[in-house]
Amino acid sequence: MEVGDLPVELWQLILSYLQLPDLGRCSQVCRAWYKLILSLDKTRWRQLCLGCLKHRHPNWPNQPGMEPQSWREAFKQHYLASRTWTRNSHDLEFSNCLSLFWRRRGRRQLCVGTGGKFSSLRAALAATNPYDQLVLLPGVHEEQSEVLLKVPVEVVGQGRLGDVVLLVSIDQLCPTTRFCNIIFMPTHFTSVLYKTASGYIQFDHCSFEGGQLQIHAPGTCQVKFCTFSQASIHLHSVSLCVLENCEFIGSENASVTVEGCPSSERNWACRHLATLARSRTVTLWEPDPASCLMAGQESWGESVLGPVRRCEIVMGKEQSSSFSAASAQAQEDTKFRASLWPAKEEEEEEYLALDSQSNDSSLCTDEEEDAQAEHKEPCPSHSPSRTLSDVMDSRLQSSRPRAFQKDLQLKSLQQELQQDKEAQSLANSLQGCIIQQCLFRDGKGGVFICSRGQAKLEGNILRDLTYAVRCIQNSKVVMLRNDIHRCRAPGISLRLSAGGLIADNNIHSNWEAGVDVRKGADPLVLCNKIHSGLRSGIVIAGHGRGTVRSNLIYGNKEAGIYILHKGNPAVSGNHIFQGLAAGIAVNENGRGHITGNVICENQWGGVDIRHGGDPILRNNLISCGYSDGVVVGERGKGLIEGNAIYGNKGCGVWMTSSSLPHLISNHISHNSIYGVAVFCCRDDTAREHPGQGARESFQEEREGVGGGENDLDGEEEHPAARRPVSVALVELNRINHNGAAGLHVKSSEALKVIANVIHANHDVGVSVLQSTQLTHVANNSISCNSQGGVLVEAKCQVELRGNGIYENSSHGIISRGEGIITENDIVGNHRCGLQLLQAANMKVTKNRIQSFQDYGIALLDEAQGLVQENLIFQGRAERSILWPVSSARDCLVQNNVLLTLKKRFDMECMLTNPAARPHFEGGALGSYMVARGPRASSIISRVEGSCYNHGSIFCTVL
Repeated sequence: MEVGDLPVELWQLILSYLQLPDLGRCSQVCRAWYKLILSLDKTRWRQLCLGCLKHRHPNWPNQPGMEPQSWREAFKQHYLASRTWTRNSHDLEFSNCLSLFWRRRGRRQLCVGTGGKFSSLRAALAATNPYDQLVLLPGVHEEQSEVLLKVPVEVVGQGRLGDVVLLVSIDQLCPTTRFCNIIFMPTHFTSVLYKTASGYIQFDHCSFEGGQLQIHAPGTCQVKFCTFSQASIHLHSVSLCVLENCEFIGSENASVTVEGCPSSERNWACRHLATLARSRTVTLWEPDPASCLMAGQESWGESVLGPVRRCEIVMGKEQSSSFSAASAQAQEDTKFRASLWPAKEEEEEEYLALDSQSNDSSLCTDEEEDAQAEHKEPCPSHSPSRTLSDVMDSRLQSSRPRAFQKDLQLKSLQQELQQDKEAQSLANSLQGCIIQQCLFRDGKGGVFICSRGQAKLEGNILRDLTYAVRCIQNSKVVMLRNDIHRCRAPGISLRLSAGGLIADNNIHSNWEAGVDVRKGADPLVLCNKIHSGLRSGIVIAGHGRGTVRSNLIYGNKEAGIYILHKGNPAVSGNHIFQGLAAGIAVNENGRGHITGNVICENQWGGVDIRHGGDPILRNNLISCGYSDGVVVGERGKGLIEGNAIYGNKGCGVWMTSSSLPHLISNHISHNSIYGVAVFCCRDDTAREHPGQGARESFQEEREGVGGGENDLDGEEEHPAARRPVSVALVELNRINHNGAAGLHVKSSEALKVIANVIHANHDVGVSVLQSTQLTHVANNSISCNSQGGVLVEAKCQVELRGNGIYENSSHGIISRGEGIITENDIVGNHRCGLQLLQAANMKVTKNRIQSFQDYGIALLDEAQGLVQENLIFQGRAERSILWPVSSARDCLVQNNVLLTLKKRFDMECMLTNPAARPHFEGGALGSYMVARGPRASSIISRVEGSCYNHGSIFCTVL
């Protein structure tokens, strides 16, 4: 009969009454009938799968309410499970030809129990033949001594799961065995339920109430749809075993222990298990969005984190979409990544040129227009509701914006695996214990790997445990797409040179760190979501290493990443935001290479370095924090290079005088207070953040620091450690549009400030309020600041050399302190070029000073010192030096040159030998320079060629 003779709906109704053998015969009639049988997936195949009392739901235990992709395929896997255990070595040794003549003996079915042929399991095994099936009738079956399995046999419980209880201890000596639909309980004489040292054991739809399973190499096992209640599995050097769709509840120790290096000696089942593991497609559950932040009555995380803010991040003019940090769904992640980076490539010349509050004007060349657009931005307001898009769409318009943006995109796991062959090899590895789609809950430990053991966890849920995974002693763990939450200790711990791959997991709401790496462990941590923890997101301590890349780390109560006790990880490409403490904290001699991260909206410093921390912090976006961008506390060190630090409600960079950082080539702008602030040690208490690791116990690291074999990272591996650093250095930075002074110094130690651009800040460019040792300020461009160029208070020691101080809204330099002011260009400031007040004692030599509105130099009060060999341009008022008679005896003024200029452009000839400052040995400052406004522009445009030949940075840019 043709299929088309009846409507499809009628065929489906008719076929829904057929049993499994009849469906198989119908599917072999023809292709049309085969497709018709397949169309019964949601009806007949579903009925067959759910109607079998011995079979659990295909998505049990993680998603028992979600339908599988194919009910027919799920039923097929259940059905074939009763046959795969018989594929032993004897079957495989026959060739295709000889197998046609080989005849298996018929399988018998023997009943055991009340009403059966045998009264006990031991008696039935004595009479069984290979591959017979023993059916345990409902009831309790107990053996008083250990049972030996010497022949392959299948033991199946009759009825529903729970009807058959077996109190036994079994030692398997045969090649293969299968148990199904049985509850195992330990006997009075041992806690070992089952053990094998050579054969293959398959458990399907069983339950284990207490006791242990022990599998020794070359033995192996496959455990599917089983429940372990206060029971555990111990695997000793097993080459390959598979645990699928199992539930582990209430373990007193680790639920699964993997010990020993996988044996090279394999039994017949390893090939079958490897094929099964490769073909197994892990279907991930869709996590409940509310569970990510512990919403509801069961959630204590809500009270810690409060409502999670929504945050817009826009880098292009046309892109405007948002993401929620509360959502853990993949769709929300896609929106987040899409909103962070522009969808279209636009020309770099299309950036908006915003109005400035200073006197900047448009310039001539295309390159200069880009520079002017960057430095003519208004200082933003910093209200609590301010979003990232308000800042990011007009920041970082440097000479390499597009490349910088692309480098900071959050990569997917697929992209990471394509670029990292080591990670790809780990993800594809099949050795040791394979655990897929299992549930571990309400116990002490999940999976424990030790003594060079290997395990792979994929698609599991591990919750409400003391710890989820612990890997030690040169072992390896591969974790893909797991959900780990509400653990009372660190969710994932790696110790003692352990390694592996931790990728694409959802790790949240843990009481301690989400990932804890110590004592020489070196894992790859890629593309995870680590959030909503009561402590830090990731901790690397005690010589721990590792690669932390492309992770979303947010909403943790302490630091997103915490590095201490000589931890030395490579941290790159992560998005770390909305933490309740620092984004990244480097403490207690921690190190690390921290590059290319987006660190924003954290409650404390974006990066916090103190107590001997010595990281390399390079090319990061540190923005929109509720405190300072970078904090370098007491005894902090490190190389801080090429970062964009903007829009923070505190300072851009805050550091103490006892710290020794190297701050180079950073863009520090639009911060609410100072651009860079240097304070005395006693002020460090103001930046001691509460909860920043205050309760953390690291006694084991302190005891091990400096120990022979634990000293894994030598000085040659850490460039920052080789760098001789004796004085804190602020060099080649762009510090502009900050809410207070560009550089604020209140220090008791020496400081070098060299070749920076300090522009358009809302207070003075450089303020030195306390400096008991010399503050060296050289070759800087200090321009267009609202309250003057440089301020030096009483009793401060300062050397100002080779600076260009232009067009500040008040005095060029005000000094009440001591030191040297030499070879500076102090031009175009709105009031005096140089003003010495009170008991100032300065040596002022070889400067070029000009002010059209006021005196070039004003010596007031009891100012002392030497004013000699300066070139002073007189403006319209013809004021050169204000020198009261009261200070004539204490201050020597001699050999100064006075030049009267009626027009501003007459000064151009005087700025050619030497060229306009600042100068920079080894090349121009280039993109670090800023526009000087109409006065400087009109002067320099006529002598551009001459200035360029003399290497002037000021003239070259303008």
